[in-house]
Amino acid sequence: MLFESSRVKLRKMTKEDTELYHKWRNEIEVMYSTNPSLDVYPMEATKEFVDHVILGSHSGKSYIMVEKGNEIPIGIVSLINIDYKNRNAECIIDIGEKEYWGKGYGSEGLRLLLDYVFYEMNLHRVYLKVFSFNDRAVRLYNKIGFQQEGSSRQSLFRDGEWHDIIHMGLLQKEYFKKQVKDE
Repeated sequence: MLFESSRVKLRKMTKEDTELYHKWRNEIEVMYSTNPSLDVYPMEATKEFVDHVILGSHSGKSYIMVEKGNEIPIGIVSLINIDYKNRNAECIIDIGEKEYWGKGYGSEGLRLLLDYVFYEMNLHRVYLKVFSFNDRAVRLYNKIGFQQEGSSRQSLFRDGEWHDIIHMGLLQKEYFKKQVKDE
């Protein structure tokens, strides 16, 4: 199955996932490395965000990552700003359950999403943004084949310091070439 790896499967996000997403969205340690604002959101704001931005968007798709052994939802992978004409999209990944950090689940979930993006949707390019201090994520993206395309210098303030936001992209042909090389 396209949406399954050895330990992870992806399923489409539904309205029933709102409470879980709300928990992850308000966990400062989870959002520290992915959300520029670090705001705490009331449940009503999360419901509105899920209804209108996640589920109601024509230019986005979101999937809950589920750990197959225990059927536990552990995170979310999303495509946003899908541009069908130019075959581009932005991807986002958040592992909401901290006990699954650093164990390869993010890599598996992201590869499942990229397989879908490049093999099924036939997109030409996927891009993302990553905070420069998030070394683990930068290493993961480089390993998968993303290349740095630029940065927004000193555009994020965390812990009394300015940090860059790194812009990375991956082309379909690069992903296919890397897949063949890794086999």
